[in-house]
Amino acid sequence: MPSTLQQLRSASGLARSLFIYWRPGRQRSLKRLYQPFLAPGDIAFDIGAHLGDRSAAFQSLGAQVIALEPQPALAKWFQRLLKSPHITLLPLAVGPAPGHADIAISVGNPTLSTLATEWRRQVGERNPGFQRVRWEETLRVEMTTLDALIDRYGEPRFIKIDVEGFEAEVLQGLNYPVAALSVEFVAGMLEVSHACLAQIQRLGDYRFNAIAGEQRQFRFDTWLTPDAMAAWLAEGADQLASGDIYACRSDHALLSNTCVKPGAALG
Repeated sequence: MPSTLQQLRSASGLARSLFIYWRPGRQRSLKRLYQPFLAPGDIAFDIGAHLGDRSAAFQSLGAQVIALEPQPALAKWFQRLLKSPHITLLPLAVGPAPGHADIAISVGNPTLSTLATEWRRQVGERNPGFQRVRWEETLRVEMTTLDALIDRYGEPRFIKIDVEGFEAEVLQGLNYPVAALSVEFVAGMLEVSHACLAQIQRLGDYRFNAIAGEQRQFRFDTWLTPDAMAAWLAEGADQLASGDIYACRSDHALLSNTCVKPGAALG
């Protein structure tokens, strides 16, 4: 049974996440961010759904959402916050092959729980923001693949992947050239992002952009080629602490609109 201290830290971590991801106005800006990627009737995958803020935005745009969150405490809160017939929540992890894996859970920072063993060992040494993060618990979870999800639910128009250093492994289980997706990046561990680029390029011809942290604005006025995105990462990704890389297939309608102005506010 968890100690009183662990229970307090868990409650504090959940409270922090609720404040960050469900603060007033956030849903409006998320909806504006994802509007170019999703239309009514589309399918969206939310991999690493946490407390469901992205799933909420996806379904508000009319998408059918398949959300995956293997942490029971977070899944319980997800179900409390989101009661929609358009969202299917699965208590699964996603990786390169079906099976089982151990997720290391940070009681005080549940959003930082991870399946990536080497990432967890190294990120505290390379990124000051992670120096005090501890992963005190381990949970055995069932793992599926993106291909298996597509076979069951249909091909998504957009996939959001935020799994704390395990993004490239998630992409290893994808063989469909989906229209668009996003993957998280973290300073000090940008080799994960390079591996993600390689996996995405394996699928087809894509263009790339980036968003810093929890902002809602793209950094580049035109979407970058794979080589240009790789060069940006190699140069340190503008020294950003974290963010998300967005990938659009070269025939995506968003690319025909040519310009997403640097720093152009989305909400």
